[in-house]
Amino acid sequence: MVAATVRPHVLMMSEITADGKLTLKKGASSKILMKYMAHETEILLHETRAAYDAIMVGANTIRIDNSFLTVRFVPGKSPLRVIPCSMADIPLDANVLGKDAPTLIAVSEQAPKDRVAAIQDKGVTVVYAGKDHVNLSVLMRTLYTDFGIKKLMIEGGPTLNWHMLHEKLVDEIRLIHLPFIVGGSDTPSLVGGMHINTEDEMIRLNLKKYYMCGSNLVSEFDVLYT
Repeated sequence: MVAATVRPHVLMMSEITADGKLTLKKGASSKILMKYMAHETEILLHETRAAYDAIMVGANTIRIDNSFLTVRFVPGKSPLRVIPCSMADIPLDANVLGKDAPTLIAVSEQAPKDRVAAIQDKGVTVVYAGKDHVNLSVLMRTLYTDFGIKKLMIEGGPTLNWHMLHEKLVDEIRLIHLPFIVGGSDTPSLVGGMHINTEDEMIRLNLKKYYMCGSNLVSEFDVLYT
């Protein structure tokens, strides 16, 4: 755990193509590529979900993928679904607002009250974690202290991944490598966000493990912060 911040241990887990892409093109669902994962790798993904207290994805990923973020294929309890959504504008028919698993939506103080109320009417927990936008450090502390979340995994998308890494909130990364190249200068990659200016800003990793899972290579890294 970095510094003395009270927060969950965080694992970033994602499938990526050989050229580091998450989808076929901008705006496309990652589910298109995920269907090419080996069944053994699907099992690994769901075993990981079952082993964690919470799972977090960005609001835009929900808009595009409309994921359930539940445990399937293996026994186990579905983790708390956590969605940062500063303006509470998540679609009210999103699958994560269903009753098949608990969900927490993190919003900013600027979120319209009627949107917040509409989410709460779904039986979903809403927490405030920032004035103008969701402050991820505040959210991590809230999850740890108020909800007992000790282990959290994130499954994207690239903007959330960048902010979590930029704020030094990720401890480990697990990548499922898909043997494809899709190209595209604007195709989403593992980490989006702003460009760095110097090599000093690069986030360094330590490769600790790699193995075959079915027909997929899986690599695991520790994130190194200075």
